[in-house]
Amino acid sequence: MALKKPKEVPKIPKAREKSIDKLKKTTPAKKKKEIEFNCRIFFHRETVKGKQKYRFLIETIKMFSFLNYKLTAQARKDKKTIDISLLGLTALNDYLAKVQPATVEIDFEDLFGEYTINVIKQDGSINSAIVNFNIFKKEIELIKEFLPEKKNNSKFCTFEIDKDHFTFSKEFEK
Repeated sequence: MALKKPKEVPKIPKAREKSIDKLKKTTPAKKKKEIEFNCRIFFHRETVKGKQKYRFLIETIKMFSFLNYKLTAQARKDKKTIDISLLGLTALNDYLAKVQPATVEIDFEDLFGEYTINVIKQDGSINSAIVNFNIFKKEIELIKEFLPEKKNNSKFCTFEIDKDHFTFSKEFEK
């Protein structure tokens, strides 16, 4: 017996369809407060091209031991705001499993002055910090961490300046 030809093509739901703007508007579900991520900010010199960049290293607090994971993220820079949307975990194809957190590295160029950093989870929770970047003084200053006004918004991310990982290109070394 022959199958009927479908009249409409079924729509397959797409995972991770939410854009950064949609995530900012969603209201998160009420949860207990738990720190899940740590955002480290530092200067980074790209070794191949020698360019000076600002690196945001976001890592999970929980350690993974059976599989190696990496975080997937989407980033957007506007005039004085940087939005980083955390999309989820991806398993890595490694033969040896190490006890380590899941991480993602996001690089930016040409940051100078005060920026508002927004880390956004998939449920719509937002954690923010105001950071001052000054390449000429070779310093990054964390001015303030805060939670934006939003219903059921909870703290899930901490911010820190990681001076141990600072590397500079030759034009800024003196």
